[in-house]
Amino acid sequence: MLVIDGSQGEGGGQVLRTSLSLSALTGRPFIIKKIRANRSKPGLRPQHLTAVRAVAAICLAEMEGDRLESTELTFRPTTAPAGGAYDFDVRQASPSGVSAGAVTLILQAILWPLLFADRPSTVVLRGGTFVPFSPAYHYLAHVIRPAFAAFGIELETELQRWGWMAGGGGIVQVQVNPCQQLKAVRFEAVDDLVVGGIAGVTNLPSHIPHRMARRAHNLLAAAGYQPAIEAIRERSDGPGAGIVLWRPQAGFSNLGRKGLPSEEVAQAAVADFIAFMDNGAAVDRYLADQLLIPMALARGKSSFTTDTISRHLLTNVQLLRQWLETSITIQDTPGQLGRVSVTGSGHQSIQAG
Repeated sequence: MLVIDGSQGEGGGQVLRTSLSLSALTGRPFIIKKIRANRSKPGLRPQHLTAVRAVAAICLAEMEGDRLESTELTFRPTTAPAGGAYDFDVRQASPSGVSAGAVTLILQAILWPLLFADRPSTVVLRGGTFVPFSPAYHYLAHVIRPAFAAFGIELETELQRWGWMAGGGGIVQVQVNPCQQLKAVRFEAVDDLVVGGIAGVTNLPSHIPHRMARRAHNLLAAAGYQPAIEAIRERSDGPGAGIVLWRPQAGFSNLGRKGLPSEEVAQAAVADFIAFMDNGAAVDRYLADQLLIPMALARGKSSFTTDTISRHLLTNVQLLRQWLETSITIQDTPGQLGRVSVTGSGHQSIQAG
């Protein structure tokens, strides 16, 4: 049984999610201690407990410590990952029955076992779709999903209902087609002036998304880009506002809040976008985190450059070396782009093996 220190490196929920995924994939049990030790509220929160139970359902895992605020978990898969129809709701792990735990982070945990499962899967995820410190749904759909497709990953996503902090109530449906083995990818910088995006609100006046979209459009056009920003107004369980901008292999978002002008929400996202474009990296720092697992599972050598080698990325690298037979090289020279190269383990599904 592998023993994982949940406080290592960045010490957040990614240590747990990556371990859950790779345990289900490899069939190797693990114990994780000091779960989220570096957070203000350590231990399992509703989002993390939902991820634990979701991965457990996929591989019929036996567990100890699967409860809220637990700082230690034992996880023992008893079967290979099974595809099928699943429905996971963060609210079921919350004592209040309300939670905006990020569904995109739950997907991080279940995607990899489902990708190597025995049959296709349709998963409904209920919770937050646009919340702080997690990928927004539109980042998943327009940045992560196309990047994953390069590995041979067939993933379809649909936003059925928006969910914000703190009420949640969002719904995302995901379809995962299993594969036998991932192919290596070498990501290069993309020369493309088109910038897609959405400026979205729910339960708020229609002028707000239009103001965000107009400001983002004007700033991007003045910088020489070709913006295509859509203003969207929907309904949900509560009010919320945000903007997401994307291009191949990078995306940038910002959440609105009471008292913050819509134009300033847009300006912050555009500033992040332009700063990234000026450095010439192939992928943004957040996508870099997402690419590590498929690179480590693929057959062959993958690589990318990124604007920042984050502590989050280094933590995941350290963890992957514990779980898989993979070689990971990082070049992080001050004043230059970070470069990551991974020779994958060539993981195969049971059907392929």
